Amino acid sequence: MLDALAHTLRSHPDRPAVLGTTRTGAVRTKATCGELADLADRYAAALHARGVPRGGTVGVAVRPGPRALAVMLAVHRLGLRAAVLDPAAGPDVLRARLALARPDVVLADATAQAVAGWARPLARRARLALPDLAELGPVATVGRRLPGCAPALDTGVGTAVLPRPVDEDGDAVIVFTSGTTSRPRAVVHTRSSLAAGMATVTGLVRPEPGRPVLGGTFFVLVPSLASGAPVALPARSPRVLARQLRRLAPQATYLTPPQLRAALAEEARFTGRVWTGSAPASADLLTRVKAAGADEAWGVYALTELFPAAAVEQADKAAFGGEGDLVGAPLPGVEAKTDATGELVLSGPAARDRYLGEDPAPWVGTGDRARFDADGRIVLEGRCKDMVLRRAENIYPGLYEPALHVPGVELAVLVGVPAGDGDERLVAVVQPRREADHGRVRAALAAPLERMGAARPDALLLADIPLSGRSSKPDRAATARLAAARTRDAARRTRGTVR
Repeated sequence: MLDALAHTLRSHPDRPAVLGTTRTGAVRTKATCGELADLADRYAAALHARGVPRGGTVGVAVRPGPRALAVMLAVHRLGLRAAVLDPAAGPDVLRARLALARPDVVLADATAQAVAGWARPLARRARLALPDLAELGPVATVGRRLPGCAPALDTGVGTAVLPRPVDEDGDAVIVFTSGTTSRPRAVVHTRSSLAAGMATVTGLVRPEPGRPVLGGTFFVLVPSLASGAPVALPARSPRVLARQLRRLAPQATYLTPPQLRAALAEEARFTGRVWTGSAPASADLLTRVKAAGADEAWGVYALTELFPAAAVEQADKAAFGGEGDLVGAPLPGVEAKTDATGELVLSGPAARDRYLGEDPAPWVGTGDRARFDADGRIVLEGRCKDMVLRRAENIYPGLYEPALHVPGVELAVLVGVPAGDGDERLVAVVQPRREADHGRVRAALAAPLERMGAARPDALLLADIPLSGRSSKPDRAATARLAAARTRDAARRTRGTVR
């Protein structure tokens, strides 16, 4: 896929590749195909001149955009692997991750580096922090260099010294996921698994040449560009995002559920097909997206270890009447089964090769409990570790949370709160939409709560649900702490509804 992208960029040098949007929603070209290809060649020549060995590791701390895409193309051409570094992870986490990945060089833009002088306020505003440069090893700045940044990557060495592109399998990218500062964990994708995942995305989204695609993930940007479709990164401001959608009228849009909810709150209108993933997407959310103009609204089930695994369109999800969360049939090439504990495990050409420092393994544990319906579709029943133990009964929140997404509800999770005797109390924490009437939300929740039978919550709390991570997923630990604090006094008085 990356080879196909390089060919497409050279074949149509004047075609817009990356589109930008001003705060007023005006569209501009940030980079043409030819400019993006030239930048990738300059980065490749510079890395080659630095002597980064084939198979070596390049740390990448560059914000999404043309430079990040060009870096990934350069790394691919030279047969290197990219270790994706999240500057928002904090110095301690980054130290541990860098110690595990051991990059030959780190490429970082100025914002990610902001560690000295007047750049410190910039880092605080952007919530970014990197360790001192000396701890990172060799660091080079890509893009504009600001005071306190590392020396610039020398892109003036000329592209005539570029070696032939590497055309064989090998490690392609390292993406850090779970783990701790003492034991970080990182997913390793090979060139072949990366290509298989992006080929699946291409078959799923079917981008058409010339029509823009809105999305911010590598798995969306590369297949779109390779198909001849210009790409645009979503605006951070929900209000600007709504304007961006109106001006671009994209053929396909990929946003996370929090981004979709924020855009809908600004009365955004959608066009073409809309895709969402990285966090649970309820049938209600997909229905609202279609009501706002989308031809189709899809929920994508994916992991860092295997992207994408399954997908479901709004009509099928809304029609599903069983317990649990329908996420769709496994996509072509994806094998799915449950193990002896009920955990969903996946395999296929797009599956990660291994975790860094560990042996390869063909099956990926998802951490999700699941079953298969009569049509072979995957139905999630909750996280394996999210189980609540109440009165010796195992309660899996994922079985019941979808039913709580009644009209007027933005998010809903079930969490366990210590009861003080080794048992847990089950609390439903529901976040109403901004304009929703709380009384009507409570009334609408009465029926689904009643249908939960023995799993009915001990308390209902209407509150904003804490989010975490780059994908802004519900933070269950923080939500449980919130529920404990808000219900502690009320629990002594009543086991009913908590205000």
